[in-house]
Amino acid sequence: MSTHRNWAGNVEYAARAYHRPSSIDELRELVAGSDRIRAVGSGHSFNRLGDTTGDLVTLAGLPASVQLDEQRRVVDVPAALRYGDLATWLHERGYALANLASLPHISVAGAVATGTHGSGETVGNLATAVAGLEMVTADGELHVVDRAHPEFAAMVVSLGALGIVTRLTLDVVPTFDIRQYVRLDLPRAALDAALASAYSVSVFTDWRSTRGTQVWRKQLADQPPPPADWLGTTAADRPWHPVPGMPVVNCTEQFGVAGPWHERLPHFRLGFTPSNGDELQSEYHLPRAVAADALAALDEVAHLVAPVTLTSELRTIAADDLWLSPQYGRDSLAVHFTWIADATAVLPVVADVERALAPFAPRPHWGKVFTLTRAEIASTYPHWPDFAALVARLDPTAKFHTEVLDHLFPR
Repeated sequence: MSTHRNWAGNVEYAARAYHRPSSIDELRELVAGSDRIRAVGSGHSFNRLGDTTGDLVTLAGLPASVQLDEQRRVVDVPAALRYGDLATWLHERGYALANLASLPHISVAGAVATGTHGSGETVGNLATAVAGLEMVTADGELHVVDRAHPEFAAMVVSLGALGIVTRLTLDVVPTFDIRQYVRLDLPRAALDAALASAYSVSVFTDWRSTRGTQVWRKQLADQPPPPADWLGTTAADRPWHPVPGMPVVNCTEQFGVAGPWHERLPHFRLGFTPSNGDELQSEYHLPRAVAADALAALDEVAHLVAPVTLTSELRTIAADDLWLSPQYGRDSLAVHFTWIADATAVLPVVADVERALAPFAPRPHWGKVFTLTRAEIASTYPHWPDFAALVARLDPTAKFHTEVLDHLFPR
């Protein structure tokens, strides 16, 4: 058995074998002949969604061609490609993606499958850019689907439960520049205005007060800078890192210096360690309309949250129609927690947070730490029974199941 761990080091994969196929045919044969199999991307999941006791497959050995169709405004990419590498390639050709996550180190297929997102009141998560995909299903067959397929909305954010995605087609837009400003000490009463104030906005807090410790405003370069007294905050007079004490050289450039979209929308530079590294993470997606009440509920457990939190981030994401997207059918507020790397101390607090948020129909980020039950999660997704039926039809022997999927979609 080969030993592999996820990025954070908190999950040691239990696979009996680790494979690196060099062709689609080799992958198809491997999938058809395995009883349990999963694809692993950049390892940025903090739970066992990507783990298996069977065969673990990296797609990094498959053909790595990237094809831009300027007429259709789409780009066709291999599943294992990192967003940061794709972004650089696109920008050199005059194109961009509408948004990026806070770190560019993640693989395209893994981020899409888990509904990973950036920030922006009018911008959807990364999966909303998917115009088509190729997938190897349990029988070893390769399927090509696009937005015209009747089950497309189920196949994009699919948690890897339907098959192994080998390529994706993504919408692109003309390249653009962003200026990033960091503001400090945001009053809670100004949160809504802050989140709606720029193309992409993140508000960080430590839960030791109701104020935002940092606001990262990523605005289009042709927009005027925020005034000196913007929403009662002060302008940062030095570079900041979301996690206090971490090296600021890891972070994308601040102080309103204009730069390409892919060098400003993420919080972290591609060539540096993202976030803290030695950490756990949780995130919950709530209806945007209940943000004030949900945050007030979290204030009640803030004294439990603060001691085990490195930083916490608030972001907004636009609604979409993808069945298992955390933003399905509702504009959303994402409440993210970067915890200390101590599961014994953190997991009870995760449960406290979930109890506080229970009245607001929280949806967990699929790739992060949560303790919500299947019933609690399923009740927030109108298409949950439809997706479960599709999983049973396309993967009748639960070949792509993991510990997490066994919990969510038991057989």
